[in-house]
Amino acid sequence: MAAATAPQTPTAVGGVGAAAGPRPRLSERYQRELVPALMAQFKHTNRLAVPRLTKIVLNIGCGEAAHDAKILEEVQRNLATISGQRPIVTRAKKAVSNFKIQEGDPVGCKVTLRRRRMYEFLDRLVSIALPRIRDFRGLSAKSFDASGNYSFGIRELSMFPELHPDDLHYPMGMDVVIATTAPSPQEARALLEGFKMPFEKAAKTEQS
Repeated sequence: MAAATAPQTPTAVGGVGAAAGPRPRLSERYQRELVPALMAQFKHTNRLAVPRLTKIVLNIGCGEAAHDAKILEEVQRNLATISGQRPIVTRAKKAVSNFKIQEGDPVGCKVTLRRRRMYEFLDRLVSIALPRIRDFRGLSAKSFDASGNYSFGIRELSMFPELHPDDLHYPMGMDVVIATTAPSPQEARALLEGFKMPFEKAAKTEQS
């Protein structure tokens, strides 16, 4: 007689299944706090209609990597350290003679984070990395697209405590794209604000 197969735990709405172990902190916040709050704020009657994160894409572009293997190696190492995931090398789709880049040359690296790593990276980003930026006044709230995705750039990687200053030999920044299922920029912003994403406050004109 065949042994009964244990039922599989379904994946939660936040994208992290219980079988993967304890949920990341932001995934727990989403399930317990954000879903009910967003349902009330935007009049959703179904939990599945509430916007959620789908992925976070990190990209470091570096044209110099086409001519120096050491730069490409450092980009890969730093991005892997920051994300906890092995990056893929991005290559030029066409030749650019002004920069002496041929089609297929390496021009940077990127990773796509989902589920647990996505939440863990976002937690470190908003709790540790962004507050380390000197004179930081918040991220622009104007970088949402019509599909509810948010993009912003980071000028220096030294804000990430995982990287030792002695390991940063070349200046490099990073582009971050946070993809959501939000049907509008307003719902996407409310979702990210629920994760404590620090958006800049609107400037107020002082009037007597």
